[in-house]
Amino acid sequence: MTVVSISNEVTKAMQERYAVPLFDVFEMNGIEGVMDALTEKRAPTIFGIYSPYAALPNCRALAAYVRCRAEDTDVPVSLMLDHGASVELCLEVLGYGFTDVMYDGSNLPLEENIANTRRVVAAAHAAGVGVEAELGHVGMGDQYDSEGRRGIGFTDPANVERFVEQTGVDFLAIAFGTAHGFYNGEPHLDLDLLSEIRRRVDVPLVMHGGTGLSDEQFRAAIAAGINKINFATSIMNSAADNMRLAAAKPEASMFDIHAGIRAAYSHWCSDLYETFGTARRA
Repeated sequence: MTVVSISNEVTKAMQERYAVPLFDVFEMNGIEGVMDALTEKRAPTIFGIYSPYAALPNCRALAAYVRCRAEDTDVPVSLMLDHGASVELCLEVLGYGFTDVMYDGSNLPLEENIANTRRVVAAAHAAGVGVEAELGHVGMGDQYDSEGRRGIGFTDPANVERFVEQTGVDFLAIAFGTAHGFYNGEPHLDLDLLSEIRRRVDVPLVMHGGTGLSDEQFRAAIAAGINKINFATSIMNSAADNMRLAAAKPEASMFDIHAGIRAAYSHWCSDLYETFGTARRA
């Protein structure tokens, strides 16, 4: 199967109450680990390329590698720009074969976020590409005690209907108590806020900042309306741990060290497919 927009799969997830994961990848070994897991678990999956890496010269080649590997499975596979930092970058990767893009204008004033998102949506939809945007702002885990727990940046439900209507966005990332990276403090999700946003709009809702949440928190968020979950930090740290352990052995080879990346992705993705309810959905 060639890569496809994740739109249909995430809409199905919204209807059937599970979540489709996005896993950020940076090189071949991580991609292979995700491929191992999604093939075994028969789980629709989004490969994400994070904005700073999408701006590098090798992005086109990395995108081509994902597209090529997707041809070796009949499980739905998508390729998405994660946290597109500018309208220009979102438009640029359309030419690289991305099936979906996220434009992140969450730090901008509302009107500017709407205007920029609308530009991305117009170009992406003309190319058959789905679009995610962020309303509210998901901050960083190391600032969680000073921001996340105080509700700073949380999505205002009064704005969601207008934002979705005026932008035409396909999926909406919201802020309701998660954070990127490791949390400074215990994460607390505002499920009442999530449920209110779910009530107001019928587009799939996205959660960023999965690292550090318990299986119970994931399942509660999905039950309250989350349909796509981005997850990266724990996988990357696990890969780094595996590589350090392998490199510490006197007989370690380059292949042993690289295998640690693949193993981390395969392990984490397999477990998360079960937690998110994505396994056996293909």
